[in-house]
Amino acid sequence: MSARILYGKEFAAQIKESARIEIEKLKNKFHVTPGLAVIIVGENPASQVYVRNKHKSCEELGINSVVVEMAETSTKEELLAKIDELNADKNIHGILVQLPLPDAIKNHSDEILNRIDPLKDVDGFHPMNVGKLVTGSPALVPCTPAGCVEMLNLAGIEIDGKRAVIIGRSNIVGKPMLHLLMAKNATVTVCHSHTKKLAEVTREADILVAAMGKPQFVKADMIKPGAVVIDVGINRIAPKKLVGDVDFDAAAEVASAITPVPGGVGLLTVAMLMKNVVTAVKLQIGV
Repeated sequence: MSARILYGKEFAAQIKESARIEIEKLKNKFHVTPGLAVIIVGENPASQVYVRNKHKSCEELGINSVVVEMAETSTKEELLAKIDELNADKNIHGILVQLPLPDAIKNHSDEILNRIDPLKDVDGFHPMNVGKLVTGSPALVPCTPAGCVEMLNLAGIEIDGKRAVIIGRSNIVGKPMLHLLMAKNATVTVCHSHTKKLAEVTREADILVAAMGKPQFVKADMIKPGAVVIDVGINRIAPKKLVGDVDFDAAAEVASAITPVPGGVGLLTVAMLMKNVVTAVKLQIGV
């Protein structure tokens, strides 16, 4: 194995430490304690784990963490009312609705997420924040793609002038990643299920981002020798086995750097959420 392994833990620690310093400044200079409210509806086990991890990170960094637990049977109207209440709470600077929502209201996910005040939208999903990202204005940005770009910066991997290819065009990863990489002066191609001769395109990438949700889909022969491979996928292929969208062992023989799964990009998502809470406070108090 020749590639440099980009372990998320070391980069997440750097991001969190930076956030901690900013939080101390906000407390000491502006007498503001950042507050994050996470709404969880129902008892999805995976969601409960994610919420606990977010709560723990908040406590470590000095963010006031509020977990709002709502019953599985909660209606759309009840959830919207809770969001309105948090929007009006000046001690809450970030609001996050944990997905997926229960079956009865999941078809209303967009309406529910869009109810969050854009200045408190620490997931970066609100259309207003998406628009700001596209136009290059200061905004709250989706945590996972933002974490990927932050990791490249911290790892000293050049983005400017590089050819980047993203496999996957989701609103959560693929599309925001496109704009974040373009903002760093990369030349970016987005591939998807209708892309012809996919391997020919991916082999042109200096930076290859895999985010399509297919276990070990990206093989070594799809990777340009020396490319940096960012694997955003998390796929469970056995009760206790997680793999990414990249065939890791084979790809590591071709790439110059690669993220593992687990232990890679996933750890950066929560770290970037903490950074987004700090950004949200600054946007709200005008500093």
